[in-house]
Amino acid sequence: MLASIGLSSCDWSIRTYHIGIPVLLTMILLCGGPLAWAADEKSPAQDPRHIETGHQIPDEGYCDQPYVAITKDGNWLCVLTTGKGREGQRGQHVVATISKDQGKTWGPLIDIEPADGPEASWVVPLVVPSGRVYAFYTYNGDNIDMLPGSKRKIRADTHGWYAYKYSDDGGRTWSKDCYRIPVRVTACDRANQWKGEVQHFWGIDKPKISDSGVRFAFTKLGRYFLGNGEGWMMHSDNILTEPDVSKIRWKLLPDGERGLRVPQFGSIQEEHNHVSIGDDRLYLVYRTKLGYPIQCYSDDGGRTWTTPAHMTYRPGGRKIKTPRACPKLWRCKNGKYLFWFHNHSGKTFYGRNPVWVSGGVARDGKMYWSEPEILLYHNDLKGRGMSYPDLIEQDGKYWITETQKSVARVHEIDPTLLEGMWAQLEDEGRVVEDGLVLNLQGEAARAAEAKMPKLPDLSKGGGFTVDFWISFKDNKKPSQIVIDSRDAQGRGMSIGVDKDGSLNVYFADGNKIKGRWASAPGLLKDGQTHHITAIVDGGPNIITFLVDGKLCDGGESRQFGWGRFDPKCGDVNGADTLKLAPSFSGTIKGLRLFDRAMRTSEAVSNHQADVKRSEGSPKVSK
Repeated sequence: MLASIGLSSCDWSIRTYHIGIPVLLTMILLCGGPLAWAADEKSPAQDPRHIETGHQIPDEGYCDQPYVAITKDGNWLCVLTTGKGREGQRGQHVVATISKDQGKTWGPLIDIEPADGPEASWVVPLVVPSGRVYAFYTYNGDNIDMLPGSKRKIRADTHGWYAYKYSDDGGRTWSKDCYRIPVRVTACDRANQWKGEVQHFWGIDKPKISDSGVRFAFTKLGRYFLGNGEGWMMHSDNILTEPDVSKIRWKLLPDGERGLRVPQFGSIQEEHNHVSIGDDRLYLVYRTKLGYPIQCYSDDGGRTWTTPAHMTYRPGGRKIKTPRACPKLWRCKNGKYLFWFHNHSGKTFYGRNPVWVSGGVARDGKMYWSEPEILLYHNDLKGRGMSYPDLIEQDGKYWITETQKSVARVHEIDPTLLEGMWAQLEDEGRVVEDGLVLNLQGEAARAAEAKMPKLPDLSKGGGFTVDFWISFKDNKKPSQIVIDSRDAQGRGMSIGVDKDGSLNVYFADGNKIKGRWASAPGLLKDGQTHHITAIVDGGPNIITFLVDGKLCDGGESRQFGWGRFDPKCGDVNGADTLKLAPSFSGTIKGLRLFDRAMRTSEAVSNHQADVKRSEGSPKVSK
C-alpha cells in the first residue's frame, strides 16, 4: 500500500494526533499520497527550493493568486485575493501591493475592492503600453448570497460580474468605478441554478498580449458549486490603445454555445489557461479530477479548438500527471515555455507538495515537454501544498510566486534549472562530472568490487545518485542484488531487483532508519541494455528513478513515480567496499556514483551523452 501512495516502505513514526487509525486511513485514501502525516520540520538551510527561503508577500490572513505585473516605473505590482476569514467567507476582496526591490520587501496593501463591499476574487493584472494597469476579477456585484428558492447562505466568490478597474499611477490608486465585461450568456449559464440570470465563473489566466490584442481564458460553471466547468476566452482588440474604458470592445470565444469541455472527462474541467505558440495558434491546458491535465489547440485565435485530450510530454507520448490543482503555463521571453504541476495522478485538491516544473518548446505547432524537475518543496506535509503561481522575468532573472492559502511568497529561480530542462529537448547531452566520486566503465564495471566513496548525511540535506547501465538475463529472478555497500549491521545502500522486475534503491543509517523506493514495473526487459538513474535527494526527502532517460511517474500502475523517505535518515555510509553484482544474473556495463542528488536534466544529459558515445566520441561537461 505504501508504494501505491508515494511513501517509502521504511520505518515511519506516523503522527495520528489522536485522530485514530480509521480516520488516518481515510485521510490517506482521500489525500492520495504523502499528506496524511507530518514529517519533522528541518531547516531550509541553503536549498533555494525550500519555500521558506522565499520572501513573504503581505496579506490579511487568507491569500490566493499572487500575480505580479511589472509597471512602467520598473516596480513589481502584485495583485491578490485576500481576507481575514477562510477562503470564500464574507470580507474576501482583491488588493495590490508594490515592491521596489524585486520582491524582497513589499509596501502596504492597497484595496482594489474594499473588504466591506461585495465579494471580489481571483484578480489578474494587465499592463498596457501607456502604463495603465487593469485588474480583472470575479465580483458579486448583485450581492447574491443564496441559491434560488433557498435561504441557505452560500459562498459568493465564483459568481456575479466579470469586473475590472484600472490604475494610472502604477497601482497606488484605482478607479472609483468598476466596469463590467459583457460576458455572453451561453448554454452553460442557462443550465445553472439561476438559469443564466447570474453567471458562475472564475479565472486564473493572466491576460496575454498579441498582435490582435489581449486574450485571457477563464472557466464558466454550469452548476453551483464548481460543477460542469467549461473553458472560454475573452478577447479585446482595442484595450491596448483605447484610453476611454467605455469604448473597450470584448468578444467571448469560442463561437457558439459550448465552451471547452469533453463530457467523458467528467464535471470537473476548470482553471483553463493558455499561451501563444504562433501568430494565431494557441495552446491551452486545464485541470480535472482524473489525475491528468487536459490540453487543446486553436489555429484561429480561440474561435475554434481541437477536441480536448490528455496532456502529453510530446505528441502521442505518455500522459502528464497532476491532481486537482492549478496546472499553470508560461511563455518566457526566450520563446520557450514552462509548465507548473505536481507529477502524480491524485484526484483531490491535495498533494501539491512538492511542485514540479517542465520546460517546453513548440515544434511544428505542437508542444514538447521535458522530463520534470522539483521546483519547490516544504518538509511540512500537513497541508495541501503550494499552488496558484506566477512567473516574473526581469533583468535576465526568473522568479516564481506561490501561495499556501495562508502565506504567499516569491522565490528567485536558478536559471540553470530552467536551461537544463530546455536543453533536454535539444538532445545534446554531455557527461556530468560535478560530484562524480566513482566512475566504473568497461572491465572496471564487471569487477567483483570497488572502493566505496563516502556519502553525505541525508538528514542535513545531502544526497547521492547512482547512474548505471545494465542488461538483464532474468529480471523476475528473486533476491538479486546489483550493487551493495551495506556493512554487517545493515548500514549502507544497495540496489536490487524487485519481484515485479523493477529496480529498487535501499539505504539505512546507523540508527536503523531506512529508505526504499522502486522504479515502475514493466520498463526493464530481459536481453536489453537499460540506463538507470536512482536519485536520493535529502532536501525534499524524495527518491526518483529515471529509466532510459525518462523520469518514472508510476504509469498506469501507481499514483506516484517518486517516493519519500524519513527525514531523520542520516549517515548511510556502510562498508568501505562496494560489491558489484554480488547476486545479479545480468551484467553491469557502466556505473557512476555521485555524492549529491543530480537534477533530472543532468541524468537525461548523461543518458543522451552515453547514447551518442556509442555512435562516436563522448562529450564531457564540468
